[in-house]
Amino acid sequence: MERLSVTPRPDWQQQCEDIGFSYHSMDGVYWDESRCYRFTSAQIDELDDAAANLHELCLKAVDHIVTAKRFDELKIPAAFHDYVTKSWQAREPSVFGRFDFAYDGKGPPKMLEYNADTPTALLEASVAQWNWLEQAILPGTPNADQFNSIHEKLMARWQSMRDDALRGRFLHFTCVRDSDEDFGNVEYLRDTAQQAGFDTAFLYLDDIGWANDVKVFIDEGMGRIDALAKLYPWEWMTNDEFGLNLRTTDIKLVEPPWKMLLSNKGLLPILWELNPGHPNLLPASFDRWRLVKDGVADYVQKPLLSREGANVTIYRGDEIIREEGTYGQEGYVYQAYTPIPKFDDAYTTIGAWIIGDESAGIGIREDESPITKNTSRFVPHYFL
Repeated sequence: MERLSVTPRPDWQQQCEDIGFSYHSMDGVYWDESRCYRFTSAQIDELDDAAANLHELCLKAVDHIVTAKRFDELKIPAAFHDYVTKSWQAREPSVFGRFDFAYDGKGPPKMLEYNADTPTALLEASVAQWNWLEQAILPGTPNADQFNSIHEKLMARWQSMRDDALRGRFLHFTCVRDSDEDFGNVEYLRDTAQQAGFDTAFLYLDDIGWANDVKVFIDEGMGRIDALAKLYPWEWMTNDEFGLNLRTTDIKLVEPPWKMLLSNKGLLPILWELNPGHPNLLPASFDRWRLVKDGVADYVQKPLLSREGANVTIYRGDEIIREEGTYGQEGYVYQAYTPIPKFDDAYTTIGAWIIGDESAGIGIREDESPITKNTSRFVPHYFL
């Protein structure tokens, strides 16, 4: 695994915008093709296997949480316990998720968390970096490939859902206003669903209404919303009085309710409890002192519902590295610290994508801090 300097395409901004990637320069530099990462095929196989195996363990953990009724540990509101249970028992289909790994190409990938509900950087990982691979000047690498079957697997997943779980349902897509990043990812998802044969429409979240007489959600034209793909966190929905209506209608959600168990950092100690010593997992606990008692000196404090590194604190020797934010009131988990690989001036985190139940590719984020944030740069990759 190497970090290389490469020459950006002269028209890279236009190339990005042509595929709907309009937010390529948010916060100054986001998409950065002046660098790239080169992997060996063996390293890619290791990442592929780790993602696939961890996803299987996560599904077993969901079954355990539901069976043992451990919802309170994850701070799932009591009003939604049965709702989540029924969703899991029906095995309502999931479309996508993204693991975050610490990996330097030498030791086994270590799972930092699972962004299983509203993962972003999808468009970048799928179409944007594939276009870069086809057009970039990579001297001496005529056989360069990329760990990236995200686009094809997305269309196959939508096709499967159109023929089965969502048969005959018109599919709405939604996100909040004033976020180019969220809109770009949702529109990309919508495009893949349309290519798979769905009839679709987009509306902003605040344009969704509720028809109390017939107990259905409605769009701006007063049409019934039968199926909704959202880029909006489940925990925000369950804590909103409007969201209580979800329990009284048969709307199908993407991602489904049971995914709130995987997008919660409470998954981490439960995974470790069920799979102690697993080479791709880090020791984790709901109780920091239990970690210390077990010999963990350096650890990371993570809010149960934190996103994009908010309110994450690293305790490493005498050093404390903290990211500010608005999370923490919901409680914390504690995970053994593992060094985030540093290449030159960049701490590097690998996002490993799951589409349906299959490993599908990776995207790479860089930051000057070992805490990956919303502003961390996206850098493409290839392998030989």
